[in-house]
Amino acid sequence: MVKINGTSLDIAGKTVAEYLKTTTYDPKRIAVERNGAIVPKAQYGETVLMDGDSLEIVSFVGGG
Repeated sequence: MVKINGTSLDIAGKTVAEYLKTTTYDPKRIAVERNGAIVPKAQYGETVLMDGDSLEIVSFVGGG
């Protein structure tokens, strides 16, 4: 199980990019933190999620 923003999902073995394709997140407007470390966008396709990982996904909102 992988915990994403506090919710446990059975997605161990998928990459960050594979997971994001199943969501409505805009990859250009988010930051992904895995186990306390930021995942660079260039590594989304090669970062494999492991059982016990914790992800935080934050969306950027423009405005002023």
